[in-house]
Amino acid sequence: MNLGDLFAIPCRRTPEKVALRCASGEITYAALFAAARGLAAGLQARGLGPGDRLAFFLGNGPELVTAHLAALLLGAVMVPIHLASRRREIAHLLADAGPRLLLTESAQLAVWEELAPAERAGVEEVVLAEDLAGWAGNPSVFLAPRVEGGDPALILYTSGTTGPSKGAMLSHDNLLATVTGLLAAWAWSPEDTLLLTLPLFHLHGLVVGLDCALAAGATVELWRRFDAGRALDRMARGTADAAGRSGITLFFGVPTLYVRLLAELARRQPPADLRAMRLFCSGSAPLAAETWEAFRELTGHEILERYGMTEAGMILSNLYAGPRLPGTVGHPLPGVSVRVVDEAGGALPPGSPGELLVRGANVFSGYWRAPQKTAASFRADELGRSWFATGDLARQDPATGAYTLLGRRHELILCGGENVYPREVEEALAAFPGVREAAVVGRPHPEWGEVPHAFLVVEEGEAIDEAALAAFLRGQLAAFKLPRSFARVDALPRNALGKLQKHLLPAS
Repeated sequence: MNLGDLFAIPCRRTPEKVALRCASGEITYAALFAAARGLAAGLQARGLGPGDRLAFFLGNGPELVTAHLAALLLGAVMVPIHLASRRREIAHLLADAGPRLLLTESAQLAVWEELAPAERAGVEEVVLAEDLAGWAGNPSVFLAPRVEGGDPALILYTSGTTGPSKGAMLSHDNLLATVTGLLAAWAWSPEDTLLLTLPLFHLHGLVVGLDCALAAGATVELWRRFDAGRALDRMARGTADAAGRSGITLFFGVPTLYVRLLAELARRQPPADLRAMRLFCSGSAPLAAETWEAFRELTGHEILERYGMTEAGMILSNLYAGPRLPGTVGHPLPGVSVRVVDEAGGALPPGSPGELLVRGANVFSGYWRAPQKTAASFRADELGRSWFATGDLARQDPATGAYTLLGRRHELILCGGENVYPREVEEALAAFPGVREAAVVGRPHPEWGEVPHAFLVVEEGEAIDEAALAAFLRGQLAAFKLPRSFARVDALPRNALGKLQKHLLPAS
């Protein structure tokens, strides 16, 4: 079984149900999958088939959804490109992935045209989303190829914070493991309607959002971009809006979106009534405990925080029907195993911080055309089993079993021989009145090797007294963890999913 087989179930059971709702209208399951089969037939007639890479450089819309489904049916490999990518990044991706076709939109053509002819080599066709209908063939003549579970379905490129971005190869089995695990863990239902504003060029929006919803037979309300006021209006409308459309029951966001929702909620008196919502999820970056608490105070909802990554889909999640602990990312999802290890790879007991390793059907097979990087990313345990090294530091709570993330391994600060975990210091800083966000990095020091340095984003109109802040921190943290200096910035650099990009912070 592959993803196409899973999606075929709701298409057969509820063909006239709305699968996708977007600015251009509503599309039923029957119409969506007929369009996908038609596009797959057209691509097949042009010689495209299993293993061929298809690059997608466009924003959220029905064309992207249709093309994603067509690629899965065809056995082709989807290669999403971040909309913020520019010439150097796109040239690297095209040279590395070697896609035969690029699907884009008029708004992105200027970036494509900046590429030199040599940088476009290998791309046989550039298709605009608005012209995609002309590529469709007859769905009834589509000859579905045999697609094995281990065949690649996606190549997702990492952010490249420590070097050129790498293409993580995700198979149909990898995606199935994440989708089926989440369908069970988050109690997905055909009655759900997901408000999806996350970009589909990331795993969070594409697989956790879109693919899970379609596999559940739910409805996806797909937006090009997030708008906090409009989102609250849709969430608060209950079972139907004025046009009779079903209400929103699910929302997946990154911490930045929840901060914006909180700001909008605070402006409304009384706050929006969100009792019709079933679940709010947050991921892709750590959610501040203060944001979690404030959201619960204003809405009555406890945000479910989870943890995943490009190379392994979803890994950990707080419980849907159990305690949701702010600051933690919960427990392993069904079929996923994790362990925390020391520098030598030895398993550590609960309570001890170390690197998080993961294994399961969700874990990718490796990086595209990079066998050495792939080999360096896996560790063998005492039984010879292979574990993917996430590069994230974590600690398991001895009492609850829940895991807390402590930051990236390469961000660990070694101060006088002591380990300083940036996430712990950042949470203490964010608890000080007037501090909206904080980022902590290591800076060279002649005596201690490294010392913590803090970047602060301050609430508008606030002035932070550094002496008072330092005194506050002394009551929260050991002396070696205290930042030796502070710098105020207007905003922390983040990517499209809100993940903090510490390498883009000022050098001093």
